Amino acid sequence: MTWAVAVALAGAFCLALGSALQERDAIRAPGGSVARLGFLWHLVRRPRWLFGSLAAAAGVGLHLVALSAAPLTIIQPLGVTGLLFAIVLSALFSRRRVRAGQLLAGAAVMGGLIGLLTLFPHSADSPVLPLSAALALTGGIAVAGTAGYLVAHWVPAGPRAVLLAVLGGAALGTTSALARVVAVRAATDLTAVFGWLTLLAVAVAVFGGLLQQNAYRTGHFAAAYATLLVVDPAVGAGIGVLVLGERVPATPFDQVLAAGAALLAIAGTAVLARAENRNPEALRRSSSTDLVHTTPGDSR
Repeated sequence: MTWAVAVALAGAFCLALGSALQERDAIRAPGGSVARLGFLWHLVRRPRWLFGSLAAAAGVGLHLVALSAAPLTIIQPLGVTGLLFAIVLSALFSRRRVRAGQLLAGAAVMGGLIGLLTLFPHSADSPVLPLSAALALTGGIAVAGTAGYLVAHWVPAGPRAVLLAVLGGAALGTTSALARVVAVRAATDLTAVFGWLTLLAVAVAVFGGLLQQNAYRTGHFAAAYATLLVVDPAVGAGIGVLVLGERVPATPFDQVLAAGAALLAIAGTAVLARAENRNPEALRRSSSTDLVHTTPGDSR
């Protein structure tokens, strides 16, 4: 059990390290404040961003190894410790001082998310997801994500980070739900991997990645990362309850605690999205973009 806890913490660190490395190239990539799909093609050609992706993948792998040796109720909460790692690493890479308020807000998000992960029961039943339901889920994510992506062009940086991270987290949570169904099917029939659900999962994951990297691009990395940590499992749990037949907290007391935990996580995320927590490099890029688009008449 002890080694599984250590592996889970190492996985949380790797995931935070990978995301913090990705932030720098997401900010520096050319394009407007909300970048298009070609933005991802630019990123995959950047060595640092690729290294960050490998670190994040290693973090996911270590998390799965830890889950193989310890209960979900122990390992899942340990995964959210990556938020504090991410806050410190992002500040270190951009040569900023870590604010005490950021750490307290991060601790609030962690506490809320740990509460949610602990209070929701974890079902071992095999999930069933018809293709029609999967298409409805992915179609809803595509419509909501596209609408949010378009609106984000007119939203200030802090709220934009949260908006894009919410939509990206929803897409990645949907990917997790689809992947869970595929993994359960593949356990008895390996050919299940080569099906429509896998294609849908990949498409939604790419779309979620575009939204996620655009959230990092705002310079409000801590808020974006915290939001992703909250929304991804929340959406996955919601799909599990509403579509896959999984359970919710049974007693009114547990339901009230879950609601309180969610509010605590939301409050912490709101603090992290405040302007003074923004990466100065993103602020400079934003100012440069504004100057480029300023007309001669405006400059006088």
